[in-house]
Amino acid sequence: MRILLIGCEVIIRELCDAVTRSPHVVDARFLSKGLHDLGAKAMRAGLQAAIDEAEAAAEKYDAIALGYGLCGNGLAGLEARSVPLVVPRAHDCITLLMGSRDRFEDYFRGHAGVYYRSSGWVERGADLEPLARSQTGVGASLDDLVDRYGEENGRFLFEELTRYQSTYQQLTFIETGIEPDDRFRASAAAEAVDKGWKFEVLRGDLGLFRGLLSGAWDESSFLLVPPRHRIVARPEDCLIAAERTDT
Repeated sequence: MRILLIGCEVIIRELCDAVTRSPHVVDARFLSKGLHDLGAKAMRAGLQAAIDEAEAAAEKYDAIALGYGLCGNGLAGLEARSVPLVVPRAHDCITLLMGSRDRFEDYFRGHAGVYYRSSGWVERGADLEPLARSQTGVGASLDDLVDRYGEENGRFLFEELTRYQSTYQQLTFIETGIEPDDRFRASAAAEAVDKGWKFEVLRGDLGLFRGLLSGAWDESSFLLVPPRHRIVARPEDCLIAAERTDT
């Protein structure tokens, strides 16, 4: 079997580990994490373009594996044209790093106000902060926002954009075991100290990454999207499902 992996660069280390363990021929393409920060519509368009480009290429694939979670509905609406898509049933990359939806949901219920980091977020996240600020306004000063939007609107936006500082109380670093040393953990710990948050290290699980490229896709953990079908969100049930594009 020949598989094309299209994945987010923020989990590139974990996905590359899965590539080395796959019994199949795997080609890989990694897209910028900044695609996520552009919003669901732009993220979906970027991913669809990558999928369509792969389908038009001379190299023929048996499946296209997406190294993404649902990610704020960024995957909803993606279409498989002639090659099946394989997608983890995951809310986002935090679910992928934890190894399952159940583990993520259990941790989330017991740990309100948690901000997450991983090796990829520490390694590549800082380079993307200017994009996030330009798209959302996060990081802008009160004076900047007042100058741009006026006194009343600027103060309102500043309060909304800085609300996270009082909402989050803990930083959890997800350690998957493939880190080359302790630099990423140390950086995350320093960030927690800087923000006055509690710090915790949580052991991750690489099962979903490796399963994505195994070729044996368990329906409870992965969605197989046949040709001429699209991904739809099913948050109340199995998180994502496939529906025909001609319905």
